Amino acid sequence: MQIGVYGSGYLGTVISACLADFGTPVSCCHPDRSRMVEMAQGNIPFFEKNLKEIIRRNVRAGRLAYSTDIESFARKTQVIFLAEDKHENLGDVAMRIARLAAKPPILTIVTPAPVGTAAALEKGIKDAGLQATIVSQPMFFTDGCAVEDFNWPDRLILGSTSAEAVQVLKQIFHPLVMRGVPVIVTNQSTAELVREAATAFVATKISFINEVAALCERVNADAVNLALALGLDKKIAPRCLQPGAGMGGVFAESDMDSLAELAQAHGVSLKVLSAARDVNHFLADRLVEKIATVLNSVENKEVGILGLAFKPNTNSIAGSSSVRLAETLVSKGAHVRAYDPVAIPEAKTRLNGSVRYCDNAYAAAEGSDALVVGTGWPEFRALDFDRIKHLLKKPVIVDTKNLLDSTRLRALGFEYVGVGRG
Repeated sequence: MQIGVYGSGYLGTVISACLADFGTPVSCCHPDRSRMVEMAQGNIPFFEKNLKEIIRRNVRAGRLAYSTDIESFARKTQVIFLAEDKHENLGDVAMRIARLAAKPPILTIVTPAPVGTAAALEKGIKDAGLQATIVSQPMFFTDGCAVEDFNWPDRLILGSTSAEAVQVLKQIFHPLVMRGVPVIVTNQSTAELVREAATAFVATKISFINEVAALCERVNADAVNLALALGLDKKIAPRCLQPGAGMGGVFAESDMDSLAELAQAHGVSLKVLSAARDVNHFLADRLVEKIATVLNSVENKEVGILGLAFKPNTNSIAGSSSVRLAETLVSKGAHVRAYDPVAIPEAKTRLNGSVRYCDNAYAAAEGSDALVVGTGWPEFRALDFDRIKHLLKKPVIVDTKNLLDSTRLRALGFEYVGVGRG
């Protein structure tokens, strides 16, 4: 079976490569010719662990091809994953494919889309006198481990009333089904809502532990040990229950915005979601207050930031708490210098020259009044902190990710400030 993936962004690139790695012929289509040529060579415009190697391996094996010819693409592929990063052009693409297809295709929407999108596409195609089966299949990727998320998902969700389409998709994802990955078959609207609700629930969980972390600081409790104890409760689980600088990601903000808009349109008040978003948004202000407290003020102070990506193993700064922290520090009169292993080019587009960029962590520390860990890159644990201590004006480290060994740093003479820790 020839599988098609339409989209050359983050989703389309990951999905086409990982499906081909199952051993299935995959064609990835998009009208941007230069982008298709670059992708065929494994040159992708973002950093994602192991993805470049998977693309090159499958292109060499002949399982993964890139094309700009949508007519040939639509005629040859029976199942097409609509995998643009944004949903605005989804209807036009689906309609065009339905017109060009040799027989009614199965169009599987993996693009994050508002509830009701699949039903609207199905109706539009039918009203145009065309045929296609629309399936909503949300996928849950975390930047930096998207390949792992694809190959070891918590569940597969198929939103469709077509038993035939469900069986075809189960066959495509047979390697996952054989591993015991649960398959949930439901209607389109439920599948669409799962994605937004899951994002909102994670945001609520992260916001809760961060609020409790603030309480921990007042009562001499340790939020890291508290989170461990809570996470071992089988009703709670440890994932996404670590205190830190908040929640980010390519689709997190849009998922929560979409869910809030859906609720408002139907006269429903989601107070918990609203509170979680507020907590997440204002965490940067709280972190600046922590830095200002230890330095007496941030105005005219030099602050070094380690990490700008929203999490390790990605260059994405979407929703990055570290970038928000840099912006807030600059607005308060601080001079910020920053280092990140891969995310500096992306950060430059957002920070507009307000930050000095450094080639390594030591350059970010040199001459700074405080060093802030903004992203939990594992390499930051292995830094020479004796050297860093002598590079800093003051031996102050603010660890927004609770990444470093606080006991060791304090023994070295650092003033260590974590999140939710005494």
